[in-house]
Amino acid sequence: MSLCRGSTVATGESTIHVKQTVRYSQGMNAGAREFTLPRPPGALRKPVFSLALVPQNSKITALGRRTWNVLLHIAQNQGLEQETFRAALTDIVKGLDYNSGDMKIIKTHLRSMVSTLVEWQSPTSGEWQTWDVCGMLSHARLSKERGQVFVEWSYAVNMRHELLDPEIFTKLSLDVISQLGSHPAVALYEICSRYIGVGQTARKAWSWWRPVLLGRPDDERLQKLEYRIFKRDTLRPAVAEINAVADIEIEMLEFKSGRFVSDLQFAVRKKPQKALALQQRSAAEPVDVAVLASAERLGIEPARVERLIDEFGEAAVTTGLEAVERRAASAFPEPLRDPLRYLKSVLPGHAAEHQQDAELKVQDAAQAQAATTLAPSEKLANWEKKWLVGRIEHIINEIGSLSQERQSELVEGLRESLVRRNAHPAVIQRLAAKGWTHAMVRHEMVSFYATAAYGADWDKPTDRDLLVIATE
Repeated sequence: MSLCRGSTVATGESTIHVKQTVRYSQGMNAGAREFTLPRPPGALRKPVFSLALVPQNSKITALGRRTWNVLLHIAQNQGLEQETFRAALTDIVKGLDYNSGDMKIIKTHLRSMVSTLVEWQSPTSGEWQTWDVCGMLSHARLSKERGQVFVEWSYAVNMRHELLDPEIFTKLSLDVISQLGSHPAVALYEICSRYIGVGQTARKAWSWWRPVLLGRPDDERLQKLEYRIFKRDTLRPAVAEINAVADIEIEMLEFKSGRFVSDLQFAVRKKPQKALALQQRSAAEPVDVAVLASAERLGIEPARVERLIDEFGEAAVTTGLEAVERRAASAFPEPLRDPLRYLKSVLPGHAAEHQQDAELKVQDAAQAQAATTLAPSEKLANWEKKWLVGRIEHIINEIGSLSQERQSELVEGLRESLVRRNAHPAVIQRLAAKGWTHAMVRHEMVSFYATAAYGADWDKPTDRDLLVIATE
């Protein structure tokens, strides 16, 4: 009897996980039997060639990628012997009303996975020796039996074996992936997890990262994207999100050719303890598509919402939709005519808040480790900063809950105040064009409103306020 417990082999740039098997043979008996050791329920063995997917004809969304990961996890557990795979829809997605029009949401995702052609490649040069292009799924089918909906699916014949029983793979936490809200964050987390044992990813041209993280074909339009815009809108939010909720910490390294950034690389390290923001779960859970169902019931197409999720993050879209629901329910000063337009108007403010929250969570984790070494004055400053963040968030929500008529009055009052103060013209222009929720204007509105409502010391905590923060 021989036992291979599973090993990792360092090959310079990368670490290869070798599949775990037990081989059994007895005397001269003909044949041998091979058993696969059980895998942790929340761990996905994702082949290295499926980490840096480049779609050729349509976009891959964060929800679509997470759903595909769950399907692959289920298929690996069902085994290579299966030609097709089958599972209850409730084991794959949650948040749907299975007896309503919500079902078209999952149909759209399955249709996209069958029709989207992807180019499979490893993030490590030379690690994957073949070139393949095919759909993410070969077929998908929905059926209803005794009141329960089931999904059946299969994979392309040229990829099936390596997807289900990979020789070279990365172990991924589906629990972490379920809490990452944008495709760039999910894709970057999967790639960086590949290099935990090495300490840094492969160094690639920044243009290589562009379609991989955005999940979009590298067409002429995408190729015109400037690096500074890609860094601001994609790289920095993805890094902040991963460092806030994932089980790894990453740092972006830039390499210049002359005056311009040419290559990117990411330093990767395992966190000494799980992130404070990560909820503890015992097993992988179905993908939550409740945000799409909520949008559908408001009359907003799920495809539009998924594009907004990739742009602003799932957390921002979720709270933004809650604001739309409140506005639609109030019907004051007039009924809400265009929920999508209203959602787009409030999203920048929600996205900025959530990004700030993610960055603060990273800071909080670092501060928690160093808390015992902080001087009293430093602790006091940290408590004041934390209180102010919550105070600003409360005031933003308070302004957002006001009627549109009252908000319009505040906007006009703020505009006059900015003109009197000779504020920068760009701020006044953003206020007129984008409203008070724009990132350049929001802090001005908070100060303008809070000073009038609570006085000049609205941003100064009392001793009691600090005591509450210190107790927390």
